[in-house]
Amino acid sequence: MNNQELKLTKKLVSDYKKRLEKEILLKSIKLKMPQNKFEEIINTNNELINLKKALEELEINP
Repeated sequence: MNNQELKLTKKLVSDYKKRLEKEILLKSIKLKMPQNKFEEIINTNNELINLKKALEELEINP
């Protein structure tokens, strides 16, 4: 993977992670969930955990 592809991949994964977190936040607000419940969902969501790991891997092993 060349440097350009790596940067694009990092950006796409990061943008997707941010959109997913925002979607969870908006749904939590709409459902009037407590702040700690929203944070718990963010911290335990498998997809978000996998995205975070993928971003870390891209940083460590480009």
